Formats: sequence, C-alpha cells, structure tokens
Amino acid sequence: METEGTYDARGPRTGGAHPVPRPAGPPPVPPAPTHAPAPAHGTTITDWLRTPRPEAAPGIWRLGHRARPEQEPESVPARPLISGAVIAFLAGWLFWSLLWNHYLEGWWFFVKDWWLLPMLWLVPESWRNGASDQVGLFVTATYLYNGLVLTLLAVGSGRVGNWNEIWRRYGVPLWPLFVLLPGVWREMPRSVWWLEWASNLYYVCLVAALVAVLGRAGTWPVFARRRAAEPAAHEPREPQDDPADWPELRAAGLDEAARTLAEATRKGTLGDVDYARIRRAWQGVRTRPERLPAFTDAVRADGAAACGHPSGERDLPVRTAVHDLATGQVRIGAAADHPRNPYARRTTGVALEPALLGTSLLAVGPSGSGKTVRLVRPVVEAMCLQALANRAAVVAVTAHGTALAPDGAFDLVIAPGRPESTHDLDLYGGSDDPDEAARVLAEALVGDLAADSRRAATALAQLIGPYRSVHGHFPAVPELRDLVGGVPAALGELRTVLEAGGEASQLRELDARVRQSERADDVGVLLAERIAFLDRPAFAQFFRTDGEGRQFSLRAIEHPLRVRVDLPERGHSEASRIIARLLLAQFTEAALARTDRSLFACLVLDDATSTVTADSVRAVQRLRSAHAGVVLALRTLEDVPEPLRGPLLGAVGCRMAFAGLAPWDGGRFAETWGTEWVQTRDVTNRQIISDEPLTKALHFMRRLVTGKAATAEAVTVREVERERWSASELAHSVPAGHAVLSLASVRGDHAPPLLVDLRT
Repeated sequence: METEGTYDARGPRTGGAHPVPRPAGPPPVPPAPTHAPAPAHGTTITDWLRTPRPEAAPGIWRLGHRARPEQEPESVPARPLISGAVIAFLAGWLFWSLLWNHYLEGWWFFVKDWWLLPMLWLVPESWRNGASDQVGLFVTATYLYNGLVLTLLAVGSGRVGNWNEIWRRYGVPLWPLFVLLPGVWREMPRSVWWLEWASNLYYVCLVAALVAVLGRAGTWPVFARRRAAEPAAHEPREPQDDPADWPELRAAGLDEAARTLAEATRKGTLGDVDYARIRRAWQGVRTRPERLPAFTDAVRADGAAACGHPSGERDLPVRTAVHDLATGQVRIGAAADHPRNPYARRTTGVALEPALLGTSLLAVGPSGSGKTVRLVRPVVEAMCLQALANRAAVVAVTAHGTALAPDGAFDLVIAPGRPESTHDLDLYGGSDDPDEAARVLAEALVGDLAADSRRAATALAQLIGPYRSVHGHFPAVPELRDLVGGVPAALGELRTVLEAGGEASQLRELDARVRQSERADDVGVLLAERIAFLDRPAFAQFFRTDGEGRQFSLRAIEHPLRVRVDLPERGHSEASRIIARLLLAQFTEAALARTDRSLFACLVLDDATSTVTADSVRAVQRLRSAHAGVVLALRTLEDVPEPLRGPLLGAVGCRMAFAGLAPWDGGRFAETWGTEWVQTRDVTNRQIISDEPLTKALHFMRRLVTGKAATAEAVTVREVERERWSASELAHSVPAGHAVLSLASVRGDHAPPLLVDLRT
C-alpha cells in the first residue's frame, strides 16, 4: 500500500525497467513527526477541516468564504445623510420633550399620562399608594419605564435618520469629541438636579462609544463573523457531519481506520498534506474496490503517514503562500475594492486550482512586476504539495539561480550544463518511434522560425530511423550533428552498416535524405546550425543515448513527481530556448499520450520567451481534455511571433496582465476580453433665467453668497458598450503589485477580468 497503485508503470512506453529516475542514493525517509505542521492559515487541523467551503464562482478562495450581495447598496450622499439624521434627532428630541413636560395630555389625548398606561397595568395598585412602603419600587419602575420609552424613541429616530450609516462613515474620526465632553460637564453648575442623571447617562454612552470605536478599529466584527462561520472546536458535532471523524470511512464500515485517523487528527499528527493524500487513496479504493485490504492495512500500520509519497516526505521545507489542500487551491491575492470589479467579487480572495490551470494560464508583465514571486512561485509550491498528496505531477522550468523553491521541495533538480546535476535530459522524450521523436525534436530546433517544421521532422526521421535500426538507440548530439550536416564519413559509415544488415527500407530513407541535401534550400543546414548550440563542451555529459547515466523523460509525468529544470541562460541563451521548447513539446506529447490521466500534470515556464510555436499553441488547446495544463510567463507579447499572439491568447483559458504592461500588449488583452454593456449617467447643468422680480432677487442673493448662478440639473441615463479593460487602462491604471486576471475552468465556467491585489 506504499503507492496504492498510483505510481505503477502504465502503458508500453515507460522507459524500461526503471521508468522513473531516482536521486543518487535512496532518499532518507524522515521519521514521522509527532505533530504535523498546521495549515498555512494558522489554525489547527481540526478547525481547518471544519471551516466551511461553500461552492463559489471560479477563482474565489473558498475557505471560509462569505458571499457578498450581487448589487452594491445605494450610498446616500453626505449632505442629505447628515441633514436627515439631524432632523430625525430633533424630531425625536421634540417629541420626548413634549411628552416629558406633559404637553401631550389633557384634551389632546383625553387621557392623562396615557403613555404610562402599559406600566400602570403591570404595576400593583399598592405600589402607587403614597403611604405604602413600596412606593420606592414604583418610582424605580417609573424611571425604568421612562428609560425604556426613551430607548425605543432613540432607536426609532436612529433608524429613521440612518444613524448607523453615519457612525460607519464618521464614527471613528469623531470619537475624540466624546473624550472632550467631560470637561464641559465639570464646568457646569452641580445645583441642577438632572445634571447628575445626565452625567451618569453620558458616561454610560461614553463607555459604549469607546467599546464600539475600539471594536471597529480592532476588526471585532470581522472576528465575530469568522467565529460565526467557523464551528467552535469545543462544540460537539455529530460524527456523520464532522470531517475530523472521517465520516466516509465510517459509512463504508471502516470504523477502525476512521478511529485511527480521527485520533491522529485531534492530536495534530495528521497534516493537511496527509489529509489530502489519504483522501486521494480512498478515492482510488472507491473506484477499485480490490485495493481496500491494502488501504486498511496501511492505515492500521502507518496511521497519518499511510499511502505515502515515494520520497517519504509529508510536507515542503518551507511555504510562502496560503494553501487549502482540501479544495486544491492556492491564494494569490484578493480582488481590489475597485469600481471596475463586480461588487460581489470585491475584497474576496482570489485563488488558483487544477480546475483552472487545466485551461492553461498566460501571464504577461515586465521584469519586476511580480510574475515569479507572486504567481509562479505559489503555483509551483501548490503543485509540489499536490504531488506530495499523490494528486499531481509538476515540471518547473526556470533560469539557474532563480529562487522558485528550495531544492528540497523537488524530487529531481536537472541542470543541463552544470556538473553537479545528477540527472540527464532525454533528448527524444523516451520515445521509441523515430517519426514521433523527430517531430518533437524538430519542434524544439526550428519551431520558432519561419521554416517548415514538417520538413525538418521528415529530415530528422530519415536519419535517426536508420541509425536506430542498426545501433538500437537514437544518435547522440555529436552524431546527429554530423548526420544532419551531411558529413561524408558519418553518412558512409551508416550506409555500410545498413547494407551489411540488409535494411533496404532504411537505405531508401537515407538515400532520400542525401538527395534532399543537394538542394539549395535544404533544411539540413538550419538543423545543423541549431544542433550546434547543444554540441558544446558544457553539454558533453548531457543528452546521451548510450544508456550511461540517469536520464529523465517527460513520460514520467504519469507519476507524482516534482521536477525542476534549471536552464543555463547566462552562458547558453540559445541552447536554453531550445531546451525550453523541447520540454514544452515533450510535455504536451506525454500528457496527451497518458493512459491514466488521474494525476494533474502541470508544466510551469518561468520565462517562455521564444518558446511558443504554432504546434505548441494547438497542443495547449488539447490539454484541457488530458487533465493537464501549462503556465507561461512572458515579459511581453513581443516575445511571441506576431501571427501567434492572438491564437495564444485564445488558446489559454486564464489570462493575467501585470502592472507596467506596454500599451500594444494591453491592446491584445483588451481585444481578447471584449466589451460589455454598462449604464452611464450624463448630468447637464442649465442656468435658470427668470423674469419675476422676486425670483431675480433671490437668484442674485444666492449668487452673492455662493458665487454660483442658479442652475437646474438634467440627468440622462443610457446603456453603452465599452471595453472591459482598455489598452490605456491596462498600461497606466493598474497599480504596482496588482494585475488584471480573467479565469476559465475546464467545465466552461468563466470569471470576468478582475483587478487583483497580489500583496494581500
């Protein structure tokens, strides 16, 4: 049950007896920690499991999400808001004054003390007798009743005058006035009997106001809402409702396994990666019931460490982003409180997950805009965690020295051109079909040029096919360079061996290649020039095909691997671009050829400059159905050939424009995002001209006082079609640390372009 059948070799082409390369030595299996790391948001694993995750639109951070209204409530302008509050206060004060001073009695209402009738009905008759010893109780009841009436009157006036809105807007800035008022009270004469009562009432109000101010400044309402949304840890919950008790296992009759995991959850020895990994194994058991005995044995023997990753690791060395492995999301920011964002999405968390990355993501922004730190690094970290949970395979491609994640976060770190690299890269992607291998290699060598990659693939197949038929493997880089370059000795030696072996069909392929090489426009010259970038002393121990060394093939993405490829961009920039195109071509080929697509496969290119080709754009579109996706980061769309910029934006489902985007790049995004219908209000001011003498005098005095002529407003409301984000807005209105992001899921759900604050 160590693998639960998740990483067993599948299909006929897995690279031989050892399809998955391993590190130089057996990886040390760390001892199971006594306390698993808490989820990234700082709560215990039990509270994390019990936090609600409601269904939400694509890209919303679901952990503890609270839905917002679809429409923004109408905001009353400050002037009528304050005027209405003052009028409501004065009206309430006047009514209370008239009531207290008995002006609302006698012939007005025919009954004396009519407003005291409810209290008189409840108070015994003996309390109202002046000779009774209980007269003090009557006085106390009267004051309490008066206080209740005054409170109800204040609440009613507050609701009519919208005092809560005034407090929300101006309460905190005006709270020092409450502190200054005691000095005024102390200066007033104490001979007034009601002043003591007013003073006491004032201090009660002062304490309440201070508590309200401190609560608002300290975000007590937010804390209260979170506590209301999160079930308390000490509250008893039914086993079938509490995810910490593993109700699915109990429902299947696995009470012992459920008790073991529930105990580990409450003790804190089970982490969020463990939870996701065991849930993944249980899903495999439900689809293949024959795995049930192995699953129960693994849980009984290993507890929280059951069904472990082949590396033996249960978490990453360090986390820099906030993750929720229950939903597979990683938080990258929050939707800005901006008018261009829908009101329902403002201030909500923004997250990415495999359901969104399965449509692929394109991020464009200049250097320093935050693509690596605020997007690529969280995505790579999330995919590594998913791989530890046996849910994903990730290949991250970056320049050497870029701090995407520490080496300990990966199973393999491949660095072509560096002697410390423990693994080699398979030049032919683990394929044994010459035509398939030639097509992928031609895509890497000349895919970025105007040359026909099909002609290049044919030329390569006419050489590597005959070579493999007599040697049992494809040619290495030096041999391939000689064959493509038409070196007579290399071609003559290959011909001799083919004739000796009686390979007539392969001889015809070789003869056809020789005839084509005599043409002036032969593609072999271009191929030889490109292969020369890889035939350098620094790469002498790489791209070997003789079986020596340990090679990594992209066919291994059928296993939950974490791989990082460091490209030698500083000294071999052109070779780095060829390797990046090779990895992209091999990844799309391997992802589409998988027989088991239960693992999500993700390729992350930190710099996709000169990597996008016509074939790769078509392949990216097909990855949605293969449970795979790519993340492409570009400094500018100018790094993509002009004919491919529009198709690339259309091929990916998630698009991200960072701050500092060039206007011509913004124009491409604006065209892709299209237009929307919005409601506009046009206000026209028209001066009022009157012939009446009195009206003229009033208008003249108003002009003297305000300095403005009397005008009348005319408001025109209409619907117009405008761009969601224009090129100018994308280039000049996106603040630093922000990006405009549109999302789409593999199920077809869409989210409009949102201005996202990547710093929260």
